[in-house]
Amino acid sequence: MGWTDVDDVNDVVRWGVLATGGIAERFVTDLAELEGAEVVAVASRTEASARAFADRFGIGRAYGGWDGLFADPEVDVVYVATPHHAHREAAGRALEAGKAVLCEKAFTLNAREAEELVALARGRGLFLMEAMWMYCNPLVRRLAGLVRDGAIGEVRTVQADFGLAGSFGPGHRLRDPAVGGGALLDLGVYPVAFAQLLLGEPDVVQAHARISPEGVDLNTGMLLGWSDSGASALLSCSLEADTPLTAAVTGTGGRIEVPRGFFFPERFTLYREGAEPEEFTNTDDPHSLRHEAAEVMRCLRAGETESPLVPLDGTLAVMRTLDAVRDRVG
Repeated sequence: MGWTDVDDVNDVVRWGVLATGGIAERFVTDLAELEGAEVVAVASRTEASARAFADRFGIGRAYGGWDGLFADPEVDVVYVATPHHAHREAAGRALEAGKAVLCEKAFTLNAREAEELVALARGRGLFLMEAMWMYCNPLVRRLAGLVRDGAIGEVRTVQADFGLAGSFGPGHRLRDPAVGGGALLDLGVYPVAFAQLLLGEPDVVQAHARISPEGVDLNTGMLLGWSDSGASALLSCSLEADTPLTAAVTGTGGRIEVPRGFFFPERFTLYREGAEPEEFTNTDDPHSLRHEAAEVMRCLRAGETESPLVPLDGTLAVMRTLDAVRDRVG
């Protein structure tokens, strides 16, 4: 199917899923809620894992290895759900095979790898999007629209945190620098992406971290600054502490507070001087990944190679900030 000339919004979009972990299970489950979405193939490094996943979700074809999925003529778009150290290779090979790609976050291990993927997709005229489901969440979109429209005046501060009190031993992938372990890439990407959704890319990055014996960050604090506006963002992530998981945006004319689970909010409250607090609620399932899948399908049907909700330039900007944070903390 040639996506550049599709004009029928009812055309079925055929998905191939790469990897069989927990996030892939969630994605396939949520994808079943979307009309016009069909998962036609799954691939894993072992055929047994791929077949078990396919049998569980009623998927027609299972590949032990990536090449079969990339060569499958029935696959329109590949969802890359591997650990992030494999994103560059997996997404790159899918693009080289002519497939559209939705790639999990953190998008890659660093900005250089991200730039390579973006250049490859743009050079071949293929769709590519980071699976930043937060950006596609209807309530996050509403919040960003209010800020953009001046509901709280000029933004001065953003605060956000994401920490888990996990028992991640030295052998856990989150403690392994070879596979991009640490709090920053798994958790810190959310606070950073939230701040940059509202303020764009910072020109000042300061950070401090507690580093594990293996050399990954366990607990990281970040202070980002925007010289043109004087705005700042105070952000944190942790693999050792159960932080509030909240966010707040304060401007010259008010503030917005997002309770626990800011990256999949059920509600937020707008406070403005002289007015009663306004609560905005999400009537949809805030945990669902279907909103990002629906955006991919909308783009493919419209012949768009980049999503305006999750623009590639924004993904690159976040990766540059994450690189700068790691540089500051050593």
